[in-house]
Amino acid sequence: MVEKNFPGAFAELRAILTPYAPEMEVIADNDVEYGLNTHWRRPKDGYPGYFGSVKIGKRYVSYYLMALYSFPELVDDLSPDLRKRMQGKSCFNFTAVDTEPFGQLEVLTRLGYEKLAANGLLDNADG
Repeated sequence: MVEKNFPGAFAELRAILTPYAPEMEVIADNDVEYGLNTHWRRPKDGYPGYFGSVKIGKRYVSYYLMALYSFPELVDDLSPDLRKRMQGKSCFNFTAVDTEPFGQLEVLTRLGYEKLAANGLLDNADG
């Protein structure tokens, strides 16, 4: 059995999100949570678009990628290992560093970012 390593998993998952921070709003950045919002605002209520986050919980380190709600086809080619870690439509749970699924999440995050950009969901047209 793999020994739990929440801080290690958190650090590795956080590193997947940090390259996107310069183009986003950092909404959480501490020892247990790191999160990003886009600069795009929902037309209905003006709330920012949520890009993703990583958070240490009681039982898991959770990685959230909201692009999966808008573009569910992104999960079509997930490996069985990553799919078994999926909770709901946009969350993946880990208890330790796991290189292969983390690599897949890195690719999935990039694809989600590219889909959001192509659909104008990173910045409002009016700035």
